[in-house]
Amino acid sequence: MMEPRPAPPLQDVDNQELKKLLSSLPKERGIISSDTYQYQGFWYPPHALQGIINCQEEFQPRENDIFLVTPPKSGTTWLKAILYALVNREAHPPQDPHHPLLSKTPHQLVPFLELLHPSEYVSVCNSSDSSTRILATHVPLGTLPKAITGDSSSLNCKIVYLCRDTKDNFVSLFHFGNDRMKTSPISLEDAFDLYCKGISPGGPIWDQILGYWKESQKNPHKVLFMRYEEMKDEPYLQLRRLANFLGIPFFPEEENSGLVDQIISICSFESMTKVDVNKTGTFVDGSNNSSFFRKGVVGDWKNCLTADMASRLDQITEEKFRGSGLSLSNISSPCSPSPCKP
Repeated sequence: MMEPRPAPPLQDVDNQELKKLLSSLPKERGIISSDTYQYQGFWYPPHALQGIINCQEEFQPRENDIFLVTPPKSGTTWLKAILYALVNREAHPPQDPHHPLLSKTPHQLVPFLELLHPSEYVSVCNSSDSSTRILATHVPLGTLPKAITGDSSSLNCKIVYLCRDTKDNFVSLFHFGNDRMKTSPISLEDAFDLYCKGISPGGPIWDQILGYWKESQKNPHKVLFMRYEEMKDEPYLQLRRLANFLGIPFFPEEENSGLVDQIISICSFESMTKVDVNKTGTFVDGSNNSSFFRKGVVGDWKNCLTADMASRLDQITEEKFRGSGLSLSNISSPCSPSPCKP
């Protein structure tokens, strides 16, 4: 599979149309980039915008493509690994000492759609079924190419959406952003203010989550809505649920052989952080591969946010989701730890 090419910094972009577009868009300080731009109602770092426009105009889905969609820092790397191992379990049994997950990062095996050049779309080959590609993205439902989401589409494409408690999401995003921008870190307070205003990658996060939640209720055969916390609490149940949704359920003999446990094990945080390629090297945008593996736990926000911060995010989330039938976490009175530092 051809890996996506590195995205050039904005000052090196030679696409005059993109420069013209960026100059016309609302701009703010970003959490994971120095600048972020509002496009079609949502916020993106500049390196993603050209790819988003390209895929809206040129991407053609295949019959059984699988799209993993997440807000950034919601378990993307973990679910990429799980999807790859699940879909390819026959060609690459998880107990194989030469399994691709032991030599490549999940991001190499499951590329981001918006980081691919149009010429690379057809070269993605990460499934033994030629009609299936596994692709990831951070974009909202309405930003996906209409060929994927349109009601008239006769394709069997599947969308797997994963999100998490917004407090943990913010904390993970804050740390990731400052790992990327060591020379110009953003303060916790400034990042939090931007996040609460909806200015985060692919955000407002509440609008993105609600879009996929409503679509999953309308078309449950098309969109599977998953929560990070449930993945952590019930990995066996959620993996079976994912397999059933994709139309590749586990056979009794696979269950009896321990295959489900093996997939969970090879994709675990503990296993992936021991793989050399995940500890060294860089991602296509220049990020360290190790920055995608921080803690992998639920509730780390208690080590970073003040009680007032946590309460504010809970209140925003409750208000945004009111009447939707969706809840990401039980709203409770948080403890009052010392806030984390950049």
